[in-house]
Amino acid sequence: MEKLRLIIAREYMSTVSSKSFIVMTILMPVLMIVIIAVPLLIGYLNDAGSDVEQVAVIDETGRYGQAIEATNLFEFVPLRGDTVGDPRAFYDKAQGSLAAVVVIPHDVDSTGLVTIYSENTVNITLKEHIARSLSDTITQAHIAAYGVPNLQRMIDEANVDVEVKSVKWGNDGSETETSSEIAMVIGLVLALLTYMFVLMCGAMIMNGVIEEKTNRIVEVIVSSCKPFQLMMGKIIGVALVGLTQLAVWTVVMAIITMATGSVLGVNLLATSPNLPAEAMAEAQGSGFDIAAVLKAVMSVNYGQIFSCFVLYFIGGYLLYAALFAAFGSAVDQASDASQFTTPIILIMVVALYAGMACIENPNGPMAVWCSIIPFTSPIVMMVRLPYDVPFWQLALSIAALFATAAAMVWVAARIYRTGILLYGKKTSFKEIMRWIK
Repeated sequence: MEKLRLIIAREYMSTVSSKSFIVMTILMPVLMIVIIAVPLLIGYLNDAGSDVEQVAVIDETGRYGQAIEATNLFEFVPLRGDTVGDPRAFYDKAQGSLAAVVVIPHDVDSTGLVTIYSENTVNITLKEHIARSLSDTITQAHIAAYGVPNLQRMIDEANVDVEVKSVKWGNDGSETETSSEIAMVIGLVLALLTYMFVLMCGAMIMNGVIEEKTNRIVEVIVSSCKPFQLMMGKIIGVALVGLTQLAVWTVVMAIITMATGSVLGVNLLATSPNLPAEAMAEAQGSGFDIAAVLKAVMSVNYGQIFSCFVLYFIGGYLLYAALFAAFGSAVDQASDASQFTTPIILIMVVALYAGMACIENPNGPMAVWCSIIPFTSPIVMMVRLPYDVPFWQLALSIAALFATAAAMVWVAARIYRTGILLYGKKTSFKEIMRWIK
């Protein structure tokens, strides 16, 4: 145990103390925020820096030219159809002051066809705005043409938007409002975290094994400890590195969240955040029930979900990390490891896609089996957990995962002890099977 502790400490400190780890650990949350903020900023700057362009609207019907309202990008000049003979001549006469010419034909009520003329490719925003404006106006004109008094009001009153509220019954008969959308987001985030960390840490272990083998350092190390101790030391050390990185990211994101909340005047980390009165009034005016959303967010059993997340993270990591370490010991160069790691990565990708597919039917046969099969359960079960998985499925899945992880560690140890000192030879799956036997 003393040798194992030294190997773990050495593996952990050599990675954590590196400049690349420190820089990436600190910058990753900032990069995530930048990735979210940059498209919003670009969209804002794109609209703010644009000049308002004029668009002529030639209305041959004499009824719909005023229906197209100006936007922050376009200003519309309505014209009667009998005042403009040739749209192209009118466009040329403007000498570049017009961005486009819209022609509303006299039979637009029956055909629904409007034409936009321009020398350049028409802006998609302009097309959508014109289509939306004229569709609403022509629809209202058709309704008015029926001659039925108050027909538009009757249609508006008959148009009912149904809102579905989900309520979960407790064992004691209590009722708790839930949200499928929140459950879906939590499940996807945990599944992506599991996928990302297992893949990243597994690749880190494999590259470290290959590097030590290539530099012949491993020959000196195994003279003082067993290959199994060396393999487990690397696996546990890298796991602690990943957990350290996750903890730092959590703290940084919490600090950023609190800073954002202080700017907005809201404690976003509180159990029941008190929103400013202005925000509450604005939300209620728009029909958005903030209190119901917060209640649904707090109804999720975060204790159970994150406890299971830790268990599945450890089990999935041990399973895949052992395979990465074993296959890393069987090759001399990182380029030769692709034949062994490709099937592992494909299994993880399949698990990720299966987890996304399970969102629509979290209790279907595929979701149940994929959450029990050890090679896919660390990812798929994360998606199912917010939907209250039966206890027997959860217990069976965890037991199968850790039993398979222990078996993979045993298999990896047999591969590792032989492959770690083997040089100058291409290893095949057939030979690896012989090492295991």
